[in-house]
Amino acid sequence: MRIVFLGNNWVAWQVAHWLREQGEQIVGLVIHPPGKRKYVDEIISSTRVRPAEVFDGARLGEPEILEAIKALKADIALSVLFDYILGGEFIRLFPAGVVNLHPAYLPYNRGQYPNVWSIVDRTPAGVTLHYMDEGIDTGDIIAQRQVPIEPVDTGESLYRKLEHACVELFKETWLMIRSGRVPRSPQVACEGTHHRTQDVERIDAIDLRQTYTVGELIDIIRARTFPPYPGAYFVYQGRKVYLRLELLPEE
Repeated sequence: MRIVFLGNNWVAWQVAHWLREQGEQIVGLVIHPPGKRKYVDEIISSTRVRPAEVFDGARLGEPEILEAIKALKADIALSVLFDYILGGEFIRLFPAGVVNLHPAYLPYNRGQYPNVWSIVDRTPAGVTLHYMDEGIDTGDIIAQRQVPIEPVDTGESLYRKLEHACVELFKETWLMIRSGRVPRSPQVACEGTHHRTQDVERIDAIDLRQTYTVGELIDIIRARTFPPYPGAYFVYQGRKVYLRLELLPEE
């Protein structure tokens, strides 16, 4: 299959590298703009695309970019931890559709920071491969895997688990996608949760006058423990004091 690959972060690098090892043909690459890129050099090296075949993800709505991608005559697009909403004009360019790899157990935790919300909201954590539609993580599910949340998990440790589960699920499922013999399970529209980037702001500010249960407070602090990111905090004498939680299981 001729593939347009949209990706960012370590998971995208691992998936792109594996696809090339399988002899797949990546004919175009869409990356994040400067300032939002992670592992971009590794991804470009793994896909081996020419500079003219690399596109800025923030410009996918521009007609000339859509025309350039259309000219690649790709069969399918793969989105891996790609942080931009794809419009219908883009999705319709690919006869085999657009497949997204999302680090959440859909329909729970659509959108941003699923590792955080699985801990805070106590919803199932996991990873999902699904077809993309014009919603946000609302398309038909191809395959998914649940990832257990341990009492000692932080936002960082759960994120790392989800990263590895993403790569494993993709490897196990790709040949089925490639063959076109893919099960599709519609998501129930009224179920699940969706979070935006700014939603973490409402839990990050710990109000010293508010009443929390011990469990709620531990879950917020551990979910937002992900150095070097600042995470949860309280304000004392006009200054923010940031909180990180170290959780050590009994030997």
